[in-house]
Amino acid sequence: MDSPGAHIKDDSVDATHGCILYIEGLTVSFDGFKALDDLNLYIDDGELRCIIGPNGAGKTTMMDVITGKTRPDRGTVFFGQNHDLTEMTEYEISHAGIGRKFQKPTVFLNHTVFENLELALHAKKGIWQSLTKSLTGEQRDTIEKDLETIGLKEQKNLPAGLLSHGQKQWLEIGMLLAQNPRLLLIDEPVAGMTHQETEHTAELLKSLAGKHSVVVVEHEMDFIRS
Repeated sequence: MDSPGAHIKDDSVDATHGCILYIEGLTVSFDGFKALDDLNLYIDDGELRCIIGPNGAGKTTMMDVITGKTRPDRGTVFFGQNHDLTEMTEYEISHAGIGRKFQKPTVFLNHTVFENLELALHAKKGIWQSLTKSLTGEQRDTIEKDLETIGLKEQKNLPAGLLSHGQKQWLEIGMLLAQNPRLLLIDEPVAGMTHQETEHTAELLKSLAGKHSVVVVEHEMDFIRS
């Protein structure tokens, strides 16, 4: 049995040719139904790309393949030039620098916003160990910077359970950022949000492009246009 990390050639992602995500000829079938049929997709390093389509179009299946949750029937899926995602486990893919946010926010409701980000920063450790270990100055600076990025600096001492739906979504994006991924996959981030929350989310995601590559799956056209 391969140990975790066995398919990771090195810890860095080689995007010297400009492409951070390379998908070609991707086909996935479920009981004879083709969820994806010969899909080609190329994402540049630092690019923000929005992928639109109705329910059942295969958007979630594509993200499942990228994160190792679903194995394709055939096709090439590379993260940079040196990570063949079809040969890697979900753990290995996450470790390599791909973070995914699902449609429904998953945060620790009884912990503060700051503690949620602290837990994300120490994702490999348990909750108790993470919260009892002192943060370094650099780690504290990272959390404060993420709080400012997601717009929750004033709420950092509030339990996450008291946040609005939109704020929980931003917190989960911040929890991804705490792990410093090269590629973020964001699934329908504005579902159930107010107009003001939707606008803030659009600005937040645009601000991440450049330092991170961001792929957003969405069917809300007003959000895409923003």
